[in-house]
Amino acid sequence: RGFTPETAAKGHDVCGDRNHGRASSDLLKDEIVSEQLTRNIQFFGIESQHNVSASYVVVIGLGGVGSHAASMLLRSGVGRLLLVDFDQVSVSSLNRHAVATREDVGIPKAHCLKKHFLSIFPECLVEAKVLLYDASSEEEILSGHPDFVLDCIDNIDTKVALLAACVRRGLKVLSATGAGARADPTRIRVADLRESTNDPLSRAVRHRLRKDYGIEGGIPVVFSLEKPKAKLLPFKGPSGEEENPSDYQIVPGFRVRIIPVLGTIPAIFGQVMASYVITQLAGFEVQTEPLVNFDMDHYRVLHQRLIEHEELLYGSSMQVQVDVEEVMYIVKELWRGRSARDESMKDIGRGMWRSINDLMLVRWDRAKPAAISNLVLLRFKEADEHELQTLEDIKENEPEFFSRVASVLKRAELDFGL
Repeated sequence: RGFTPETAAKGHDVCGDRNHGRASSDLLKDEIVSEQLTRNIQFFGIESQHNVSASYVVVIGLGGVGSHAASMLLRSGVGRLLLVDFDQVSVSSLNRHAVATREDVGIPKAHCLKKHFLSIFPECLVEAKVLLYDASSEEEILSGHPDFVLDCIDNIDTKVALLAACVRRGLKVLSATGAGARADPTRIRVADLRESTNDPLSRAVRHRLRKDYGIEGGIPVVFSLEKPKAKLLPFKGPSGEEENPSDYQIVPGFRVRIIPVLGTIPAIFGQVMASYVITQLAGFEVQTEPLVNFDMDHYRVLHQRLIEHEELLYGSSMQVQVDVEEVMYIVKELWRGRSARDESMKDIGRGMWRSINDLMLVRWDRAKPAAISNLVLLRFKEADEHELQTLEDIKENEPEFFSRVASVLKRAELDFGL
């Protein structure tokens, strides 16, 4: 069908069709569009859905993850999409692709998605490029001020280059890490790249971004806490004997060995990415589950420390109005396993296990009970210093810290209807 490594490098548009116009929020004035998006409008409100429909999103990598992400962005009313992938639909990819059928085998993935998308939401401006992302194609792919870029690439060199370019250009980007060789959907998370664990791809990307570009973090990623259940399968050539996979690469640097993939996991990765981006575009705040490596024994220790501190300071623990499960909420959901004085993530992974030895819960306002909406997590030394100050002192001398804590504790009041 005319696809070669050369066309992937040069780029190829669907039927020469280039949509460079911005998406329009006027889409919702169309009666059919408005009806198709009625559930989203009910969820977000009309103004927020207008923001989604006026958005431009770039999706790079259209396999199991990217095809599902792009499909749900389309169904959610994103007004303009740029779909980028140099590869073709294969028979083996049908176990995880969002829309491809056997009739699509052999055609570029970008063309496949656009063809199906036209029958789902034809009002969306969909541009499809059969293109390999690299330094020479960066401008063509990332120009036009996209509102979001989705990195669904599984090659380290390309992924690192794309993420670095997005940071340099000031573009919002969400990256997917390894979805292959996993089976547990309950362990999929969204967090900063610095917090992604148990994932070899994340580890390699972190190292390269730091080493080559000085980028420490600040990039949200979708990843799994689950350790991979299988390894790369050995590569066998036409003779059936194991051979060097690099001898068969169409594009240098891209793997030809096979990662076992349960199709449901990359699909869920893509759905998570779409949900994250759509809520961001709509301005709808979602509190992602924090990654806190404490178990129930750790929360019991913190609960006991609170009781002992209350008895020491106030002569009784009668004013402690939280149990171990509520301590878990306070530590994990409100303070994300860190001291209230930590403005940024310092203890990641194993460091967070160690930090439990230096943390305790204390009352924010000593005049109120030790309740869910009145407890802050501090280091021992910080707790001692806190007990020597009044809230008026903190408000006057540290207004930003005071406001930040007040905002977090207000969330507790709202969550528990206090």
